[in-house]
Amino acid sequence: MPRRRTVFDVGTKQTELAELEVQAQAADFWSDQTTAKKVTQRIERLRRLIELWTELKVEADDLVEMLEIAKEDSSLEEEFLERVERLQTRFDEQESRSLLSGQYDANDAVLVLKAGAGGVDAMDWTDMLKRMYLRFIEQQEWKAELLEESRGEEAGIKSATILVSGEYAYGMLHAEVGTHRLVRLSPFNSDNLRQTSFASVEVLPELDDIAEIEIKEEELRIDTYRASGAGGQHVNKTDSAVRITHEPTGIVVAVQNERSQLQNKETALKILAGKLAERAEQAKEEELAALQGERKGASWGNQIRSYVLQPYKMVKDHRTNYETAAVDDVLDGALDPFIDAELKRKQQSHGRTEAQDNH
Repeated sequence: MPRRRTVFDVGTKQTELAELEVQAQAADFWSDQTTAKKVTQRIERLRRLIELWTELKVEADDLVEMLEIAKEDSSLEEEFLERVERLQTRFDEQESRSLLSGQYDANDAVLVLKAGAGGVDAMDWTDMLKRMYLRFIEQQEWKAELLEESRGEEAGIKSATILVSGEYAYGMLHAEVGTHRLVRLSPFNSDNLRQTSFASVEVLPELDDIAEIEIKEEELRIDTYRASGAGGQHVNKTDSAVRITHEPTGIVVAVQNERSQLQNKETALKILAGKLAERAEQAKEEELAALQGERKGASWGNQIRSYVLQPYKMVKDHRTNYETAAVDDVLDGALDPFIDAELKRKQQSHGRTEAQDNH
């Protein structure tokens, strides 16, 4: 197995931070607000990362000293081992985050959930996934904003679009992209038979500047309609919801969370830009997969993860083979081990391709 690399280098990051801080002191720094915003965000990210890794080093140094004392005082052994375990957990988490060096990995994300095969069970499963991701988002101390949701006639949801704001939201959530499969005794079947259902997860980068992606106005079809609401005084009486179709690709984006049609249009255009950016990134990934000899179809049979509730309990990721019997914890947002395993798998996979290219 190739040695896992880390892309985080404290010295390099400190040099970059110093250069950006000098740049931010320039008299004309805010003349270009878009660039200035990106620089200030980068400065804050670098400061947090450097502070975190410095804390880890200080803790490691303290443990080295504690080890020497513990050799003479066995009563410290239990405390020492507990601190080592906590440090290892924090280090593993941050090492995985350090693998996030893609173009959009640090960006906020747009999470899109869609029901697949399985009828009402699939819609209910999609609703379960929505709750799982909202719990994960909460645990990461990120923010979630529901942009669009289409409820099922009987239960669950047909689709949902959620804006996720947080440090490296896109890079982490992108590890969840694919088809998710649920096996359980159906609560919607009178015979209570075992049912298999599917839902898809799509993750798009939320772009600060959509000008980075070429979108021609003449290639867009923009439709407006009345947004659905809770009823009564909250019913939206104007056509504020917006649906944008990008005709060259067939991509459709609908947003209805804002009361203003203009705000919904702006949000829809940002999501469209994210979809186009993701499509370009996917093309690169497919080219890489072809070089590695990987073959992955787009059919439901190629799910990335299975959640089995009957006849036994198990969640298994088919890309990394990571699995756990703690199904309830996973459905309550405990996704870190799955995301970490996938980030490491992709890093190792890319490392093998680079090594092949060098021969």
